[in-house]
Formats: sequence, C-alpha cells, structure tokens
Amino acid sequence: MEIKKKSGLPSQRHIGLKVHSLKCVSFKYWRWLNSSVFLRIALLWTKPPVKKRKRVDYTAQSLERNFITPVRAMSDFLLKPSDLESLPKTKRRSPYENEPPITVYWRKDVEAKAMTIWGSKENLQKALIKKDIEKKKYQQNIFTMKRRLRDYRREIGKSTNEETDGGIMGRSGKVVLTAVAINGINCLFKLFAWLYTGSHSMFSECIHSLADTVNQLILAYGIHKSVQVADSYHPYGYSNMKYVASLISGVGIFCVGTGLSIYHGISGLLHPEPLDDFFWAYFVLGGSLVSEGATWLVAYNSICRGARSVNVPVRDYILRSQDPSVNVVLLEDFAAVVGVIVAGSCMALATATGSAMPDAVGSLLVGGILGSVASFIIYTNTAALVGRSIPEENLDRINSELESDVMVRAIHDVKGIDMGNYLVRYKAELDFDGRELTRSYLDKQDLNELLEEAKRLQNIDQFEEFMLKHGENIVDMMGGEIDRIEMKLRKKHPEIRHCDLEIL
Repeated sequence: MEIKKKSGLPSQRHIGLKVHSLKCVSFKYWRWLNSSVFLRIALLWTKPPVKKRKRVDYTAQSLERNFITPVRAMSDFLLKPSDLESLPKTKRRSPYENEPPITVYWRKDVEAKAMTIWGSKENLQKALIKKDIEKKKYQQNIFTMKRRLRDYRREIGKSTNEETDGGIMGRSGKVVLTAVAINGINCLFKLFAWLYTGSHSMFSECIHSLADTVNQLILAYGIHKSVQVADSYHPYGYSNMKYVASLISGVGIFCVGTGLSIYHGISGLLHPEPLDDFFWAYFVLGGSLVSEGATWLVAYNSICRGARSVNVPVRDYILRSQDPSVNVVLLEDFAAVVGVIVAGSCMALATATGSAMPDAVGSLLVGGILGSVASFIIYTNTAALVGRSIPEENLDRINSELESDVMVRAIHDVKGIDMGNYLVRYKAELDFDGRELTRSYLDKQDLNELLEEAKRLQNIDQFEEFMLKHGENIVDMMGGEIDRIEMKLRKKHPEIRHCDLEIL
C-alpha cells in the first residue's frame, strides 16, 4: 500500500477555482465602483452651485449702510434741497410718536455729493466753520432782540403767555410771593424794635426775617426758572431748579440765620448789657406771630392740596419735598412762629428777673431752631438732586401696567426717577415675546400671498432675501410696538414725562 505525503501547497484544481472566484468578485466590484463614480460625477454636474453666504462681520466699521435725514445732510454737509433731489432715498419709521414715516438718504451718497460740490473735505470744513461763526452771531442778535422785547413788555405792563400754572403765578409761586411780602414787612418792624430795645432775641428775630425774605426771593427765581422750556443744553428741562433754589435757601438759613443768632447770643452771655423797655418789642412780636402764622396756614393749605392731587399723605409729601418751594416756606414759617414764641418768652423772663441772661439764651435757642430747619431743608433737597426714586407703590403700578402688555414677557432693571414738578423719568429693559411680535406682523400680511411667494423660492439666495426682507419689517414693527407701549403708559400715568424702554 502506497502512502502519499501530504503537502501544505494547494492543488492546481484548488488554485484554479480561487482565481476564477476572485475574477468574478473583482469584475462585480469594479462594475459597481464605476457606476458609483459615474453617478457622483453626474450628480455634481446636475446640482446647481450654491453661492457662499455673506455672514455678519461684527468687527467691520463702515458708514456706507447708514442713513441720514435731509436736515442733517443739509446742516452737516451744507447741501441744498436741489442737491438731494437726484439722490436715491427711502422711507423709515419715524422716531417720534404719531408721526408718518420719514425720508432718509444713504450717507455714502450724501458724502459723495458733498465732495462733488465742495471739492475736498478741507473746503467743506472751512465752510462749516464759517457757518458756525455766522450762527453764533445770529443767536446773539436773537438774544438781543428777545431782551429788548421783554423790556418793552415790562414797560407797557403786558404779561407774557409763557408762564404756566406751575410758574411764579401758580399755586407755589403765590405762596412764596405772599411769604416774601410778609417777611419783608416783619423784618423792617423787627429791625426798628431791635434798634429801640437792643434785645439780643429781637436781633435774632430780625436776622431770621431777613434771611427768610432773601431765601424766598431765591425760591421765587427757582420757581420761575423751573418752568422754562427744555433746550439743547438741558434736554430734560429745568424742573430741578426748584430743588437748587431750595438748597441754596437752606444753606443761607444755616450760614446767615443760625450763625448770626448764635454769635449774638454768645456775645450777650459774655458781655451782658442793661435791659431797656420791651413794650414795643412785645408789640412787634405779637404782630409777627399773627402774620407768620397766617403765612404758615397758606403754605400748609397748599401742601394739603398738593398731597391730595398726587394721593399721598401730607407727612410723606413734606418729607419727600414734593413741592420744595412751598416746603421751605412751610418750615421757615413754622420756625418763625416757634422762634417768636421762644423770643417773647425769654424776653419776658429777662424782664421778670432783671437779668440779660435769658434774653441771650433766647437768641441761642432761635439759632438752634434755624439750624434744625436748615439741616432738614438741605437734606431733603440734596436727596432730590442726587436722583431720588419715586415711591415704591407708584413704581409697582407702572410696572404692573407694563407687564400686562401682550408683547412683554418680563421687565428688568426698572428705574423711576422723580424729576420735580410732579414729573417722572421711567426706564426699563424689556424681554419681548418674539412669537407674539411675529404673530402681530403676520396679522397685517396676506398669508396666501406670503405662501405663494415662499413656494416660488428656487435656491438659498432667494430664500435668504425673503428672510431678510421680512426680518427687517419685523424689527421696524418692534419699534412701533415700543411707541405704542410708551403712549399707553403716559396715558395711564400722566406724570411720566420721559419714558426710556430698551430691548434686551
């Protein structure tokens, strides 16, 4: 029996079968690969090329896309209306309430037109400087004309119509003018009584009335200035002039009234003088008590009416210095009434004891009363000038009105500042409801037409232009919604003079 040795090498038949199978697989794979490549090439040839989108470059700084109004084009570039007629223009939403859209030009076109007319930027700058000089001369002539016209009106006794109810002839102004007249008369009578008697307490009362008269004249000027119309230098108006005048008045009371009264009292303690007859002094003090009390009642009634008009307690109205001018008159007259009682009591005690010490002490007490009143006036008016918030309950009412609007999701960084003259500046940052804003925009569109326009879109470029157009319209509509909300707030809360609403 023959035994065959096995070998690790495959047989020829086995090798042939493997080669045949590899050829079949390679052919099938090659045919599939060729078809895939040709298919991809065909797809690349038939697929339309997509243009690379232009993305937002936040680092770019250019004025080419900026708009400019016709007025600014004429003032900044010294162009005439005829120069602007040939330039392309467009309509934009007006920044002012209840105003139609405004016409604007592209800034790059206006600058190019200016360079065509003036030749160079240097020539334009020289012309602007010349125009500025002429404008200042014109303003000076206008000022001179207004001053002469005012003098003429004063001469013929005609009153202007520029004063409002809040001016010098309003409620606060009448109270201050009444106090000026009464305090001036009291100052003269007290001066004669002091010269006749030599009383230290009477001297303090004389200085007290003099300080009150001067300070109330300052208050009258502050009231007159506070109703002046806002201008380019003071865009929020002059309502704070009431607080400035009241602050000056408080400082004057503290320095003049308190200082002289305490000085004269200390002088009387260190160098006592023999007492004279106080009969006429008592008579003057009695008349001063009646007149100062009457002025105090007038001021108090005005304070009560003001507190009722804004629905706040009288105490809070006084402590917050809502009407600073009347507040000063009220406190000054209160100090005057108390000072007259103190001075009269000390003079009577000095007459009874035959010593000048009580009279000098009365001068010190009057100085202390004046110092206390002056400190309170300075504190309340300083707080108002720094920027005092409106009462919390008033701010909550405004916030509730704002949050109830359908377009507002939330409000943040809310500030309500008391500007004086019962005016408020309100500021808030709004989180707008984008879905409601878009729904409001769609309510004003024809959705069928919008759908047909969307169906006609063939590529990404057309789709991008479609989105940009409607996105810009929605942004413009957001500005209109802000105007609507501001109007609603002012209608519900008339004390809001300036309303600044910002989008988060």
